[in-house]
Amino acid sequence: MQPDDSYLRAVSAATERAVAAAEPIRSEHAGAGAELCSEVEAWVDGHADELVGLSRDLHAYPEEAFAEHRSAAQAAELLRRHGYDVEVGVGGLDTALRAVAGTGGPHVAVLAEYDALPGIGHGCGHNIICSAAVGGFLAAASAMAQGRVSLFGTPAEEGGGGKEHLARAGLFDDVDAVVMLHPFSHDIATHPFLGRRQLEVVFHGVAAHAAAQPFMGRNALDAVVATYQGVAAMRQHMPSTDRVHGIITDGGKRPNVVPDRAAALFYVRSAEPGSLRDLASRIEAIAHGAASMTGCGVELNWDNNPAYLPIRHNDALAARWAAHQARRGRTSLPRGVVPEYLTGSTDLGNISYRVPAIHPMIGLGDPNLALHTEEFAAAAASEAGDRAVIDGAIGLALTTVDYLVDAGLRQAVETEFAAAGGPLDVVAYFD
Repeated sequence: MQPDDSYLRAVSAATERAVAAAEPIRSEHAGAGAELCSEVEAWVDGHADELVGLSRDLHAYPEEAFAEHRSAAQAAELLRRHGYDVEVGVGGLDTALRAVAGTGGPHVAVLAEYDALPGIGHGCGHNIICSAAVGGFLAAASAMAQGRVSLFGTPAEEGGGGKEHLARAGLFDDVDAVVMLHPFSHDIATHPFLGRRQLEVVFHGVAAHAAAQPFMGRNALDAVVATYQGVAAMRQHMPSTDRVHGIITDGGKRPNVVPDRAAALFYVRSAEPGSLRDLASRIEAIAHGAASMTGCGVELNWDNNPAYLPIRHNDALAARWAAHQARRGRTSLPRGVVPEYLTGSTDLGNISYRVPAIHPMIGLGDPNLALHTEEFAAAAASEAGDRAVIDGAIGLALTTVDYLVDAGLRQAVETEFAAAGGPLDVVAYFD
């Protein structure tokens, strides 16, 4: 039976009214100026066919996390056609890439993603992310008179934490600011993304014949079920932004044998680093309680891939993005207009606690689109998706150039980042 959609329709109607009433985002900084803006915009418009071609090609040949060999090669080929040296296989990841323009001065990294989802391909629109990033890098490099701009191809955003792997390898050590975009149902300058951790809970019991001698067993499946129910009971007492969802991955082998091993996998999400850490400790307590209840041992395996922190947005930089999207006829909404629970998690969050970063959303024309669906995958290769590539490339390029040429903007970006707490030791945070 399909769930009733009354609430979803009500939310959609309320969101439509909020979008219509939203005030545009204003920037206090001049940025690059009209002449440079026109130059960058003309460059992207003049190379639109190449950029859209890359997007459509990636969409037609989706590759999953850490296996994006063809996708990385296609992006590298386009960069090389424009005269840039490209390193593929940087940071210890075979499908990561880097290209650099300029020397010395402030340094902006434009980030590209190109991994797809199992079964539905580019249901998160990473073909758009990659193509817009490549275009943004090339356009910014064509117009810049000072500083550096790099393109980093970052694999495995869908659960693999590619950006965190690259950060630990030192790729972001000399980067001053990071820009990237993500396709979505709406244009939003600063949409929240949740931090996320993964927990595998494995219980070890004692096997026994379930009919003849059940009293000689200790049921690991009972411990998993108790954990699952304990998490469900906890949901009433979590912040409304938090999410926990899990599956049972091992429930035993046969009904007539008391399971001596059972396991579950949980995703744990929260809007702040501190609340994510607290939520993780509460789930650990539930698992230990279930182990005590059932007489089982418990093994907790956190984060086989790196944990994801929530995004710390830089409003000063995001306001420049919004100004440039207005040039393209888009209104980038402020935070809170679109319901903030319509979100997920991304490894860009980890980078945003190291250096100032933006992760604006660029709309594909349908306010009811949901990420990670076949409908979103289709939209990512539509005319609206093609437009997002071009508008996004212009936005990334102009925001990059703004940062490089406007000392006042750079100071505002750094001041805001420091006021938010400055750099965080991401690697040690959950130890």
